[in-house]
Order: sequence, then structure tokens, then C-alpha cells
Amino acid sequence: MNALTYPPHARTYRYDEIDREFLQERIAEFRGQVERRLKGELTEDEFKPLRLMNGLYLQLHAYMLRIAIPYGLLNSAQLRQLGRIARRWDRGFGHFTTRQNIQFNWTRLEDVPAMLEALAEVDMHAIQTSGNCIRNTTTDEYAGASPDEVVDPRVYAEILRQWSTLHPEFTWLPRKFKIAITGSPHDRVAAQVHDVGVLAKRNARGEVGFEVYAGGGLGRTPIIARKLRDWVPEAEFLAYMEAVLRVYNALGQRDNIYKARIKILVRDLGAEFTQMVEREYERMPRDKYRLDPEIVAAIGAHFAPPPFAALQDQPLPEDREFRAWAAASIRAHKQPGYASVTISLKPIGGIPGDASADQMEAVADLAERHSFGEIRVTHVQNLVLPHVRQEDLFTLWQGLRAAGLATPNIGLISDIIACPGMDYCALATARSIPIAQQISERFADLDRQHAIGECFINISGCINACGHHHVAHIGILGVDKRGEEVYQITLGGSATNDASIGELIGPAFSYDTIVDAVETLIATYVAHRTAGERFIDTYRRLGAAPFKEALYAPA
Repeated sequence: MNALTYPPHARTYRYDEIDREFLQERIAEFRGQVERRLKGELTEDEFKPLRLMNGLYLQLHAYMLRIAIPYGLLNSAQLRQLGRIARRWDRGFGHFTTRQNIQFNWTRLEDVPAMLEALAEVDMHAIQTSGNCIRNTTTDEYAGASPDEVVDPRVYAEILRQWSTLHPEFTWLPRKFKIAITGSPHDRVAAQVHDVGVLAKRNARGEVGFEVYAGGGLGRTPIIARKLRDWVPEAEFLAYMEAVLRVYNALGQRDNIYKARIKILVRDLGAEFTQMVEREYERMPRDKYRLDPEIVAAIGAHFAPPPFAALQDQPLPEDREFRAWAAASIRAHKQPGYASVTISLKPIGGIPGDASADQMEAVADLAERHSFGEIRVTHVQNLVLPHVRQEDLFTLWQGLRAAGLATPNIGLISDIIACPGMDYCALATARSIPIAQQISERFADLDRQHAIGECFINISGCINACGHHHVAHIGILGVDKRGEEVYQITLGGSATNDASIGELIGPAFSYDTIVDAVETLIATYVAHRTAGERFIDTYRRLGAAPFKEALYAPA
């Protein structure tokens, strides 16, 4: 397939010539900046803000290039190209992140312009994947497919992307800014721990509107967002979002990086923040910011349903291994005879979120055969094929198994979120990846995982919490203590509708004892749970006491 040829039925936003011309201009500009850096004409301090505007970080061992995957949607041509980039310019793999992006961790500076050219061939880039700007808007990986969906959030995620890209007022915010939007009553985007979280919904007349939250976030000060408005009409969506950003841009604490996020401003101002947003909103010229129905319809056309066949739901084959995979990986679809399939990037003993070049190409091929050429990246570091015929599920599973992508652990204890940690990141204070690998190996037995049931473990290698440990049932934070890696445990976090920040359970554990501590927590849960209780249910019912006693009682 020619790189510029879209799969005909993949429902992703399609660039026009204006978009493509802009990307070429941006690449040419950055190529010149890279050449000046390589010649020593720019110091690292001078080059840093330029590279960050193009998604390029300097990590422990090499540069890292983070690629934007708008709201987690890829077509097969794009994923195949990412595989080629991984093979040619990295070390044969990429890492999918909790912002539904992908990053290459072994980038040579002199190769970056060529990598950006390869991305532009398939209408991709690395703009606004770093820096104090509006980052990639994330959304529900099952958008357009889930039976519980009320509004397709992809349409409004794309509107937000166009509005926020190179926005002249919001290019240099006090700090980075992250938005999540869902169109389902079940929050699958962690909306309440974002700078702005949006729930798209309908009123009694069927009109689209938005419930808006602001001031959520993790990091060194984890906070659940505050609801600003229960209803923003569709036509005024961008005006209201602009008002929120204007208040933050004017009042965010630029003089203190640790207090510069919007969550601190919302926390400190409380109801006054909401009032300030409302006053700014009322002052804004409605005609200038009006989101016309024609615009919504034009963008919505990019996300029209693919040509589904008229099918009936099918029984699954009786193969035991396939059934185990299906129980974890298959999700109901709004269209009869179809299913959504989650592909685990968490093999036992593997690195969460990593995919090899061969695996990316294999998924691209399978997506073309079975899912209209469309792939989604999830914020928990897995992939999704959104529209698979039920009659093709067994064949798809065989293809995934051949590629090493059929681990049946979605939603189970080995489906771990983990940041790159001190294996790569210059900010990390401890390793995350080896801990994730050891935990998945400790709980490798699939029957045991099912017996434990739903239990989410998230691991961060520093206080910035890129592994989202605060909102895990069991959160693990690696920190440095007098030159030694130690790991704190939080319990009871959640990123869904009942969002909560996990509670620190007690003193930290060493690198050598943290996996045993997780084993103790699971044994305590199993001993105390009632029928049907998940880990978080048992924790909320009993509180921390039995878990602390089990962890810290004298031997």
C-alpha cells in the first residue's frame, strides 16, 4: 500500500493539502535547527525549547521522539509506517503511552528530520507532544463501537485538536495541559484526573451538550477535578473551553513549576475559579466562537460508520485456549455480528506498552483484513481493533497468537500500566519496568489471575506519576531514598466514574521486597473478600487496616 493511500473505510481524520504543506514547512524549519545544533551553532539550552516544540526529549541514554496519535486513532498505513520507523531508526520497537501516543526511545538527533518526513508521508507528526501547550486530547478507545455510547466523542476530539493546534494564545501556557473527552456514561478516559475532562451527552430533546470538569491531575499533588458546568451547549463548546484556558493562562503560577498546573489554581480558588470562567465566558463574542452545525457535520463525516454487513451474533468456537482469550479480550459492539477486540501489549515478563516493528506491521495487516484498517491506542497501553466480525474472531486470534499478541490478561492483575522509569527517563528516580515484569511473572498463571479478578496495578518511576499510580487499585511509586530505590504503595485509587486517589499505606518497600508486598496484598484481599467483590470493593469496605496489618505486622 502506498503510504499516502488511506484504507478506504478507516474512520480517521484525513489531511488536506494545506495540512500537508504545513507539515513540510515545519519539518524544513526543524531540519535547519537540528543542523545548527549538530554544528555547535546552538547550545543545548538554546536548542531545548525548539526540540520540545517538535516532540524531542533528551533522556538518559538517547533522544526520545514522541509521536502524536490524535485521540488514539490510527489507520493501518500509519501503524505500518510506525513499524518501519522503529526498524530503521530505533531499535526495532516503540512504546505506546498513557496519552495514546507512541515514543521511540533510541533516537539519534541526526535522524530526526528523516523520521519526521516518514511520519508526514502518512499524515503524522510530533507537534505538541511536549512543552507547555495543549497536548494530545484522549478519548474512549471504543468510540463509535460501544453499545453504551451516547455521543461519538471522536468528532469533538478532532474539533479540539484543530482548535488547540498552534493556538496563538495557548502555545506558552504556565504548564502542560491535558484534555480527555468521552461520550459514554461510563468513564473510560479518566476524565476526572485531567486538566479538563469532558463528558459529551444529550438532553431530553436529543441535543448534544457537555459536562465539564477542570483541575484534575496526578503528579506530586494528585487531585480529583471540580465540576464547572453540567451543561454547555454544543454551539458554545469552544467558547467555554477557551474561557477555561484564558483564566488559567492569566493566573497560573508561572514562577513555580510545582504549582503551575491548573489543578493548583482550581484547588486554591475553589468556587471562585468557576465564577471567573463564567465571567470570561459571558464576555466572549458568541459569533466568533460559535461551533456551527455545518462544521460539526463536516468533521463528523470523517467518523461515519464503516460499511457494516447485516449479520447476526455468532456463538464462539469451543476451543479452550481461544475461549480464555475471548473472555478477556472481546467487548460487545453496537452492531450485531461484530465485536471490539483489545490486544494486550502486556505479555508475561514483557515491557508494558512496547510493540516490536514486526508486531506493529502484523496488527496493521490484521486490521486491514478484519477491522476496516482501523486501530485504536488505549490510555492503559494496549491496542484495540474496534470493528471485527464475530465470525472472524478465531482467525484473528490465530494471527495475534502468531505475532505474540494474544496474552489473555485484559483487566487482570498482569495488565499493568508502567512508565519507562529509570531505564530511560532522565526524571525518574527508580525503575518501573523490572517491577512490572516481576509482578506479571509472579502472577503468570492464568487461572490464578481469573481467581483474583479485576485488579489494576500501575507503576510510576518518579513523583510525576506518568504511570498513573495514584488511580490504581494498587499503585506503586518508585523513589530514591539515600541512593536506594524504594517503592511506596497506595491503595484504593480509581480513574472511572467513582474516581479516587489512592491512599499511602505506610513505609516504602525495597526493590527486593516490593513484589512480595503485592503478593501479601492479594492474599489479604482474597481472604477477606465477599462473593463478587473486586479488590477496590474490598478495600473500600474494610479500609486500610487489614492490609496494613498484613504488610507491616512483626514476623
